[in-house]
Amino acid sequence: MRIGILGPLEVRDDDDAPVYVAGARLRTLLIILALEPGRLVTVGRLVDGIWGDDPPAGAANALQALVSRLRRALPGLTVESHPAGYRLALEPDAVDAARFERQVAAARSASGDAAVEDGLRAALALWRGPALLDVAESEFFEAPRARLDELRLTATEDRADAALRLGRGAGLTTELTTLVAEYPLRERLAGQLMRALVAAGRPAEALAAYERTREALADQLGTDPSPELSALHTAILRGDLTPAAPG
Repeated sequence: MRIGILGPLEVRDDDDAPVYVAGARLRTLLIILALEPGRLVTVGRLVDGIWGDDPPAGAANALQALVSRLRRALPGLTVESHPAGYRLALEPDAVDAARFERQVAAARSASGDAAVEDGLRAALALWRGPALLDVAESEFFEAPRARLDELRLTATEDRADAALRLGRGAGLTTELTTLVAEYPLRERLAGQLMRALVAAGRPAEALAAYERTREALADQLGTDPSPELSALHTAILRGDLTPAAPG
């Protein structure tokens, strides 16, 4: 059985057929367990994640009943009971979030930029939408969602760096323009967009992208661009930036 939480909750059986999990609390229980595949999740943490500030009387018994419902809904899934909590007896790779982290780590240690880019692209393809979408309104999931989003963003940046070194920057302009608009204070993305625009033969737009980043940093943080981004801006002004040859 495989579980997907990088987007809407998705459960597939051993024949790769989708299995629908009915009920918001049942889906929330499964998501919490899937965030920790193979590890014990305490009763207190499960109660907090499912009921928040309004747990029922006899919360431990209510949780036990919910776990029983989950076992009936997904007979191919093993949820082990322990005195302190419950454990999803599943290999980490059966959960897309854990598989994503493993594939990103493997890609980063690969030999050569082409292998790095290919590996990161494959890992990023596991995402089907915003992480933990079914529990998007719950404060309990803010930290794991932020962590997964940051992992996705840094993997995207690493892939862009590899593509730029391979001379494939011109093909990144649309994606990076969208990302810079979404994260206007992220200087690494801004620098990548500037390099990609130069690679596409659009240096004037690269300079304009720098100005937008400089203004955003000044307006929102009261700071100037980093020395690295400023140096990149100067290199573009002087015509010193030479994109890598496509490879």
